[in-house]
Amino acid sequence: MPAPGAIPEDVTRNIADFLPPYRVILHNDDVNSMEHVIHALLDSVPELDQARAEEVMMEAHSNGSAEVIRCPYERAELYRDRLESFRLTATLEKA
Repeated sequence: MPAPGAIPEDVTRNIADFLPPYRVILHNDDVNSMEHVIHALLDSVPELDQARAEEVMMEAHSNGSAEVIRCPYERAELYRDRLESFRLTATLEKA
């Protein structure tokens, strides 16, 4: 039983469904190896699997940038910060 005044978990989970999505964008650079980028993606964004991390890395490498994920702002900000901790360049855009 939740504490008095607490919002039940199933309600808070559903609130995220109504928040405006943001795009986490990975930008290519000439410094980091492809292996490092894949490792950083997998460690930073739990929703990604190996195949998707490789796809994002190749798209950023080929096109200059790639969308990593769409999610609520707070989570997008966390993922951007994690990617930047690996010395990658990432930005947020409203989807």
